[in-house]
Amino acid sequence: MIRFASIFSQVMGLFSRSSFQNLAKSHRSDFASKGFSSWDQFAAMLFCQLAQAKSLREICGGLACACGKLQHLGIKSAPRKSTLAYANEHRTWEFYQALFYDTLGRLQFNRPGHKFRFKNKLMSLDATVIDLCLSLFPWAKYVPTKGAVKLHLLLDHDGYLPVFAQLTDALTHEVGIARCLNLPTGSILAIDRGFTDYSLFGKWCEQGVYFVCRVKSNSIFEITEHRDPPRNGNILMDNLVRLSSMVGRQACPYPLRHVVVYDPVKGEEIVLLTNNLELGASTIAAVYKERCRSRSFSRP
Repeated sequence: MIRFASIFSQVMGLFSRSSFQNLAKSHRSDFASKGFSSWDQFAAMLFCQLAQAKSLREICGGLACACGKLQHLGIKSAPRKSTLAYANEHRTWEFYQALFYDTLGRLQFNRPGHKFRFKNKLMSLDATVIDLCLSLFPWAKYVPTKGAVKLHLLLDHDGYLPVFAQLTDALTHEVGIARCLNLPTGSILAIDRGFTDYSLFGKWCEQGVYFVCRVKSNSIFEITEHRDPPRNGNILMDNLVRLSSMVGRQACPYPLRHVVVYDPVKGEEIVLLTNNLELGASTIAAVYKERCRSRSFSRP
């Protein structure tokens, strides 16, 4: 027998029913509910989000059309509009706030933070093009024969859960989205060469935000100080530099760091640029390597 589950039931399966009941009991969310439990209300409002329902009528009508499937989720029948409206008005929001943090704690990895010794917040920023069928989504035209959208994702390495996500058309450049982000001071951002923008680098230097980025081949800079790389390891160079192009000097007049790493797997040199002058060169290389690992969590 082939077993399958609807997307709605799979999403509902992410929530622990036992934890849900314990939270409902502690918040007295089901007090005087008269048959319409907190679980029923939660399922109805989650259906509202997934189905993009615009009214109570659409929620109740949509659930009524799948009444037989609802029983597998522990829901006896679709609610009436008046019942759902009363529950939304009178049930406490603190219960659903507690449910959110309980679910967030279970979905995060069972560890306090990233594997590095530094206490800075480590995040990865990436953009991914998602192909779409042009005949079904003509508004998402990317090239003459192809449709696509672009997912911009900011991933927190403490648990590998996204803290920011935005869908745009595939032609929107990721640098424009990065300029709109408000990053915490002292955080370290691992990015790819597609985010190379000297004015953006200058903005992050002013805000106290650190970045580790792969250098484009046409980047021009001058070395101001040579540092000795670690003897045992794959670090080939560690230098302090300044951008020497006219645009670079004006947009980012701050001292930067140029780290060259040898990748034994691909047999190539990886050239990194960062504004963090304190961390070891091996740590800078490991931060960028961690970004590559995080892509397995961020890509759809």
